Amino acid sequence: MGLKEQGYKYLIEGDYQKAADLYKYAIEGSETVNISYYWYLGLAFLLGEQEVEAQITWMLPLSDGDAEEIDQRAVELVEVLETEAERLEQIQEYKLAWVIRQHIHQINPNNLKNILNIIQLSSKLDIYSDNDLALSQAALLINCDENIQVNTELLLQVLQIVLEIYPLPICSFEFVVSCILNCHDIVAIIDILYTQGVLFVRSLTHEQLKNLSCIVLNAANKDISILINIANLFQNSNKNLESLIFLEEVLKSSPSLVDEVATNYLMIRAWMQTGGYWDKAETAYRNYETSLNQLITLDHNISETHVTSLITTVSFASYFQDEPLLIHQFRNRVSQFCQQRIQKYSNQGLALYQSKESFKKSLNCLRKLKIGYVSTCMRRHSVGWLSRWLFQHHNKENFEIYTYSLQNSQDSLQEFFSQNSSFFYDLSESKELIEIAEHIYQDEIDLLVDLDSVTSNKVCGVMALKPAPVQVTWLGSDASGLPAIDYFIADPYVLPESADNYYASKIWRLPSTYVAVDGFEIGVPTLRREQLNIPNDAVIYLTSQTAYKRHPNTVRLQMKIIKEVPESYLLIKGQSNQDTIKTFFEQIAEEEGVDSSKLRFLPLVDSELVHRANLGIADVVLDTYPYNGATTTLETLWMSIPLVTKVGEQFAARNSYTMMVNAGITEGIAWNDEEYIEWGIRLGKDVDLRQQVVWKLRQSKHTAPLWNAKQFTRDMENAYEQMWQRYLERK
Repeated sequence: MGLKEQGYKYLIEGDYQKAADLYKYAIEGSETVNISYYWYLGLAFLLGEQEVEAQITWMLPLSDGDAEEIDQRAVELVEVLETEAERLEQIQEYKLAWVIRQHIHQINPNNLKNILNIIQLSSKLDIYSDNDLALSQAALLINCDENIQVNTELLLQVLQIVLEIYPLPICSFEFVVSCILNCHDIVAIIDILYTQGVLFVRSLTHEQLKNLSCIVLNAANKDISILINIANLFQNSNKNLESLIFLEEVLKSSPSLVDEVATNYLMIRAWMQTGGYWDKAETAYRNYETSLNQLITLDHNISETHVTSLITTVSFASYFQDEPLLIHQFRNRVSQFCQQRIQKYSNQGLALYQSKESFKKSLNCLRKLKIGYVSTCMRRHSVGWLSRWLFQHHNKENFEIYTYSLQNSQDSLQEFFSQNSSFFYDLSESKELIEIAEHIYQDEIDLLVDLDSVTSNKVCGVMALKPAPVQVTWLGSDASGLPAIDYFIADPYVLPESADNYYASKIWRLPSTYVAVDGFEIGVPTLRREQLNIPNDAVIYLTSQTAYKRHPNTVRLQMKIIKEVPESYLLIKGQSNQDTIKTFFEQIAEEEGVDSSKLRFLPLVDSELVHRANLGIADVVLDTYPYNGATTTLETLWMSIPLVTKVGEQFAARNSYTMMVNAGITEGIAWNDEEYIEWGIRLGKDVDLRQQVVWKLRQSKHTAPLWNAKQFTRDMENAYEQMWQRYLERK
């Protein structure tokens, strides 16, 4: 073994002093010194935390010779340091690797690969102070030198790191743009932006958004998948109007029917999430419905990803109209089309699982009933807050509870579900539907409950594969229409008897209510009348919903109420574009002769507990129609606040009705527009009536079905047992 090899062995073993002594001996004991000994001697000093000595050692050969020799020696030194940095990275000695790369940067500041590696190591070490400088240099090099070799894989890794850092570095915009303009794999760049870029897009100024839009449009070169992904990213970042530029470009590009459906769906979402563009949203919905009908009629072959997404696109109809027969006929048709293809693409599903059910049946007779719950919402989410009581009160002696979470949030509520399940599985990393379905099937689940319905394409896809012999939808939304789902949980009020004629699943009505809670945690209110410049004796109305539910007809009714009640104010709260929703409400107020000074627009709060506490500022809450509140209604009633709701025919238009009835309240239930206005005015003007309702709601906490989650759980368990018995009798 030569001196250099022996010295390097000492380096690897961490005996830096021995390595340094050996290299010194080699340098001092030879007339013709191998220049590389200086590189390794300096490296030994550096690793031994003698940084100044390392720099002096390297500078000796780098300062003696002609320019060509010095340049060549610098290249050799960088190669030695690069090799060592890579070795240290492999053994996860990130701090030492980072130090070495800083010295490479001093020797060759234009080494793009090294700069990218520095950014990567900085993230591993939580060293962000130099990120702006490194990103700026990287962007400059990528943009300015056409001959520079960019390692695409490394560039993509660094892009993902940059987008994950919060708060984002100031120079992240320059870096992202340079990646889009210069990376050969534009599809991979856009995929990373789509999955990791929400915080980045939210952080951009209006001018930066315009620039980014132009750059992506040019780079996409009319690639429809890229345009749709970016539109989705913008919408997820609450840049809804800005997303329309990409969607309009798709429609100009002669899209396939699948892309046309997706584009029109995203247009609906953009207009509705912004709020105040109801006519445009309805037009987009009609276009969507036409293209989806054509797609189904022509029986197009579409990918598994697209077909699962199609199921959830049907959810918008209920916001526009209260025509459940038409809505469910269309929904059932779409879901049947999608289920057939999901089963076909998975090459198993219904047929495979049914072929084994006779074996499962004999086993199931000998053990506890296994109930499975599948959802993306077992976390701080409306579905999570409401379903937790069922988990808390389940009889674990008679039932085994299997929980399949398809989204990992690791928050306190998700931990609650884990602790209150017999078995809890985080399947958020499972990419394939069949993988999730097979897991459920192997657990021999008897009855599988879908908590999400049409709000999750992943859950719909799993349910379509029929991994359990009995499948049920409860809570998340109205029924999906999938033939693989046997039952839809309701009650005597939330669905009229006529609904039995058009639901794909059998409606299972519980004795009193389809949902119950033992209550809600309440925080400390942060909202006061003086903050809003509202007198103490004024009547405060509140409407608290997302922009999706702000139908202009209902807003018009609310303005008629405000107009008729002296010294009344309307507080408006909910997710939307604040400027747009403000213009929307003020325009309708003006048309109805209501002074816009009576309107107050409230910001969202981060805490659910504070949100609930702030409801207490309201004297009366005005519900939305044709899509009522659900969790917001429960919270309102729990806070003992009178509510005015209009009852319709569809599930979404009867949520508040069933909750009020099950809280023992009829005051505020309206069956038409005139009654909605009348109740709003009466509850605003009649203080005694309001107090009676408040008193009833307070008393209801001791007696009403809505606040008896334990009894509700018994009702659900009885339903499960009867559903299972019916299944056994059919076999």
